[in-house]
Amino acid sequence: MGTEGENVRVIAGRYRLEERIGRGGMGVVWRAADQLLGRQVAVKELVLDASLSAEEARLQRERTLREARAVAQLRHPHIIVVHDVVEHDERPYIVMELIDGGSLAERIGTNGPVDAREAARIGIALLGALRRAHGAGVLHRDLKPANVLMEAGTDRVVLTDFGIAQVAGATTLTESGSFVGSPEYTAPERMSGDRTGPASDLWSLGALLCAALSGESPFRRDSLGGILHAVVVDEIRPPAQAQPILPVVRGLLERDPDRRLDAAEAERLLREFLETGRTPRVPVPYTPTERDVPRRAVPPPPLPPVREVPEAATPPATDVPRNAKQSARGVLVAAALVAAMAGAGVSAAALLMHDGGSGGNTPASSGPPHMSVSAGPSHPSSQGPSPAPTVTVTRSPASVSASASAADHKAPSGYRQVRDPDGFTLAVPDGFTRSPQGERIFYLSPGQTFRIGIKMADPEPGGPIGVMRAADADGPSTNPGYHDGQVTETSHGGNPAALWEFSWNGYTAAEGPRHTYDLCWEQGGRMYDVWVSAPVGKIREAKEYFDVAVDTFVPA
Repeated sequence: MGTEGENVRVIAGRYRLEERIGRGGMGVVWRAADQLLGRQVAVKELVLDASLSAEEARLQRERTLREARAVAQLRHPHIIVVHDVVEHDERPYIVMELIDGGSLAERIGTNGPVDAREAARIGIALLGALRRAHGAGVLHRDLKPANVLMEAGTDRVVLTDFGIAQVAGATTLTESGSFVGSPEYTAPERMSGDRTGPASDLWSLGALLCAALSGESPFRRDSLGGILHAVVVDEIRPPAQAQPILPVVRGLLERDPDRRLDAAEAERLLREFLETGRTPRVPVPYTPTERDVPRRAVPPPPLPPVREVPEAATPPATDVPRNAKQSARGVLVAAALVAAMAGAGVSAAALLMHDGGSGGNTPASSGPPHMSVSAGPSHPSSQGPSPAPTVTVTRSPASVSASASAADHKAPSGYRQVRDPDGFTLAVPDGFTRSPQGERIFYLSPGQTFRIGIKMADPEPGGPIGVMRAADADGPSTNPGYHDGQVTETSHGGNPAALWEFSWNGYTAAEGPRHTYDLCWEQGGRMYDVWVSAPVGKIREAKEYFDVAVDTFVPA
């Protein structure tokens, strides 16, 4: 097929292939000489499916050349320059600029992971490249460290290998019905066979940033099945090294493409980090309507908004309020994961996340619309809730007196009165299960969408209001994306109490923005904390659960 021997060939009468410099699933890359213009270039020789008929092969070549030419129209400093697209001996070739320097994957393999500032710089460059490509209707679909070149001497970041790129409205380049791409960097919607778009490339960028910072993708597993399960179902755990730009990584690794961080916002946040050196704050994607936000409990006893106990400041963990005086420690809670894979497609059940209650010494809880709640966030623990026995809660009066008995606070319809082994009773919704986590007790809804937390501890200096104010002050460090925190001094059953309410971004991109109600109070020489955490879109339900929990809580 060549004109000058097995290893040295001239294609299209112009490009002399001199040395193989790379090989991938889509073909071989050669260092070549452009004999017409006297310059060095890179030539990618695309391999076609040998099982195709002659007619199918012809159609595939035409499609490949057509789409490669569309990619060649892209002009951006961080996108590889495509000089020419030719066909030789019925095989397509793409002629590109030759970048003197290895790939990001090679750099990581040789020198180890990069720091956050360098990762942000690389991310900004790639976001610019993707915005240009997406604006032209071109999807990359195989963004990974091996397809990012780092030019020697300039450190220019260059996105290359649009070998399986897809042009809007066209059939996937060189695709014959089988899966194309690198599973560890492939968005869940592609894994599941759903329609994909620009957001899928942004997911890949999130995985790439994790790999650049830690040395490997967060979805790396020992088998293909394990990788697919990790991408579609498993809890997403960004590496600790991603902390400085965690809001960006989490935003990009949002399983729901409609809620995924977009390119413009991701670039803005990364630039903010480079300019200030501080972790950027991401605005909550969901803006609650006035009816959704329970400012001052809806019903009678208008309790001031309650803020959920600060959760572990570490990546993916359950919502667990943290002690204002303790440093945030990583909280990790196993969630029920279910995934089904059939053939090349994969479908998975929703990822279950966890909520935590108050941290330190007080338990946090949420209750119906107007009840007081114990503060939990001020005393975080390093552990999160895990599934346990099922329980139901009953709704009762807005306040509970210190001498009240469990019998005085019956569970409302849809709840069940629970006598907890730790020596207290309360009403929890039907179907909720108990999950003890150290000194905290959690009652979790199926899927852990709603998390009720309880904590009992010795009183602390400053009382409930001091504990909750300290927790509020530590909110940004314990709860990712913490905002709208409010602490109100109140009373509960005639005892001093404090109500804390706040919103935050959740521990993982998968679980999304959450809202927390937390009541802390002193009673009989003990401090109690009861809280409820839930998605921002389910605030009304969360408030009811919170009020019921607080109204029906009776210590031993």
